[in-house]
Amino acid sequence: MKPTLLILAAGMGSRYGGLKQLDPMGPSGEPVMDYSVFDAIRAGFGKVVFVIRRDFEDAFRKDVVSRFEDKIQVELAFQDLNDLPEGFSVPEGREKPWGTAHAVLAARDLINEPFAMINADDFYGAEAYETIAKDLMTEVDESKFAHYSMVGFELKKTLSDHGSVARGVCRADDSGHLVSVEEMTKIVKLPDGGAENQENPDAPVALTGEELVSMNFWGFRPSFFDHLKDAFVEFLKKSGKELKSESYVPMVVDDLIRAGEAEVNVLRSASTWFGVTYQEDKSHVQGSIRALVESGKYPANLWA
Repeated sequence: MKPTLLILAAGMGSRYGGLKQLDPMGPSGEPVMDYSVFDAIRAGFGKVVFVIRRDFEDAFRKDVVSRFEDKIQVELAFQDLNDLPEGFSVPEGREKPWGTAHAVLAARDLINEPFAMINADDFYGAEAYETIAKDLMTEVDESKFAHYSMVGFELKKTLSDHGSVARGVCRADDSGHLVSVEEMTKIVKLPDGGAENQENPDAPVALTGEELVSMNFWGFRPSFFDHLKDAFVEFLKKSGKELKSESYVPMVVDDLIRAGEAEVNVLRSASTWFGVTYQEDKSHVQGSIRALVESGKYPANLWA
């Protein structure tokens, strides 16, 4: 069965200042997510599901989906703040989305096959899609525990020169299985090449830059939706009345690993990763894509 690519594209990009998911980055005006779809098609994926907000559906269908809907099956899922399990409601004054775990749940009725989950504004590279597609198309026995996967990148290759970034810092054992994921939401690049997590200014956490990090490129089987539903209910019980709390996919995976309910293969990627967090990152991304086009790795017009 061909896997599905699930692309999280519902965020406004608050630090970036606009809908960066639709910003032209390629030489023919392609946004970064077009390269994700292009690489996924080449790697053998059979469907793409975008998680977006309902209010920019028309623009999204016109400006994005129309370019490749004749080349791969495309579905849209909508992240809605009010899409909550029975017995829960949105607290008064909350406007912030519930996080990536809730975004993935928005696609629960559209995916019944193994799937990879990515961010819309990250460029992961062709090799990363080939690696995870091979893993997703391998039959596994989930009678004892779930089998998932993650494409990992070196932290130093994922930092921005223009501000802090959020990363899931991972530990793997000698057999290549993920041991834990620690979500760090304010990692800054240091002049000496290292990094520092400054969530707590009074006790910053020093990082070497060599750490393996999750860039939200995960491989899941359909069983993940059941785990996700349970985890989201527990999150709402604990933090559902807060106005800015979020449930992150790496946190859910970490809890499953610790409980012995899931095994996650760490797939190391040599692909070049780059992404747009701040407006100042845009020229770097455009230049990087231009270099890949000039080297022959991508056509100048993806969908010509």
